Amino acid sequence: MSHLPAKKAPVIVVDLQTNMFDGLVEPPLHDADLLTDHARKVIDWARREGRAIAFVRHDGPEGDPLAPGEPGWPVWPALGQRDDEPTFSKTVRDSFSNPELGAWVESQGASEVVILGAQSDFCIAGTVQGAFASGLMVTVVSDAHSTLDQPQESAASIIRRYNAQFAEAGANLVTTDTLTGRPPA
Repeated sequence: MSHLPAKKAPVIVVDLQTNMFDGLVEPPLHDADLLTDHARKVIDWARREGRAIAFVRHDGPEGDPLAPGEPGWPVWPALGQRDDEPTFSKTVRDSFSNPELGAWVESQGASEVVILGAQSDFCIAGTVQGAFASGLMVTVVSDAHSTLDQPQESAASIIRRYNAQFAEAGANLVTTDTLTGRPPA
């Protein structure tokens, strides 16, 4: 059974970078427009609720579309990140590999985090595991993370499979509409 996250639980937006949406180097994420819409709804909800929001950006190696300074590296502008919302860098799947993120969550007085972003089967899975390893409770916005189709499995199937794995591991799963208190359109 899902529940709303604790009042102090900050929102962590993982790897929603320009390369994941613009289609210039790689295909856009599955349902990229819907993902952007859901992420914006969660971000707007967090702001209304007075919750802290952090963005995590993957720093790829030189020559990678997500390498620092590359056109695909910045946080996706359509998300409307504000200047007072920090960005934490990482080079592996787990966002909590950057100790500054853990310190920031601790500074919020939070024992729980709300996670959304990309990719379900890589950095979202790694960040969920990292949050649990840090002793945090985890809420995953089940319809606000995405990935790419793989040769043997569709992105939609991967997302469903990972949502089931997150729930089995003890994560609280909520939809964007449940979280934000807005009925589906």
